[in-house]
Amino acid sequence: MTGLEIPTQLLIVGLLLHLRFVGMIFASPIFTSTMVSMPFRYLFAVLLTVAAMGTMGGAEVSLFLFDSWVSVFVLALRELLIGLGLGFLASLPLLALRVAGEQIGLSMGFSMASVVDPATMTQNSIVGQLQFLIGLWFYFRWNGHLLMVRAVLESLRLIPLGSLVLMPEQQMPLGLWFQSIFVLAMKMVIPFYCALLLADIGLGFLARTVPQMNIFILGLPIKVGLGFFLLAIVLPMSVDLIFPQLERWIEFALESSLVWRF
Repeated sequence: MTGLEIPTQLLIVGLLLHLRFVGMIFASPIFTSTMVSMPFRYLFAVLLTVAAMGTMGGAEVSLFLFDSWVSVFVLALRELLIGLGLGFLASLPLLALRVAGEQIGLSMGFSMASVVDPATMTQNSIVGQLQFLIGLWFYFRWNGHLLMVRAVLESLRLIPLGSLVLMPEQQMPLGLWFQSIFVLAMKMVIPFYCALLLADIGLGFLARTVPQMNIFILGLPIKVGLGFFLLAIVLPMSVDLIFPQLERWIEFALESSLVWRF
């Protein structure tokens, strides 16, 4: 390798690695907030790239891959998509908490109650937003942000920079990974469905035995109170169920990704 090729290699490796970090940052639940400015996201990706360059041990990319603009665009898009995929997969446990909270809110009678999320400027269920914010706190508590950075560095071994050949890994199919997240969300929702269904059955018997009682006025506070009581019991258990396994899920996401090699 000539002296001129050394800075060229460093520049190419740095740019490709930077795109992978940019994708991860833009898809992660930490930086999706509109309150985090775009310049800060790019600068943070630059800092992560500079810090990660020292751990790559002289990684190289074949210069013939940059002979045309088409190959440059394909490689850049590939690195960006890999980062986006890692960020999205790492945010799925938090999305499971939010979806479970929305279903719990519907069963409690909060179908019309929503709140504007200042981070994404979208309307979400009150219970779903509550569970998402609590889950985000535990995401930092169990170093989820550091696990995401480590996942990007681990992806450099599984999916090297500048490689072009597709080879799927079969340790854990991606569909099973999504299935495990869906099953986890259902485990959080089923206790609420069962308890509130029993409450509805009890209110139905009460309406038949005491027709003078206004069940619609009585039923709403009972279901809301029962829902919050169950939420106080189930939510800590759900958080303990999800986030200690976050590292294992990120490893599964890496293993089930598409590995590109020469």
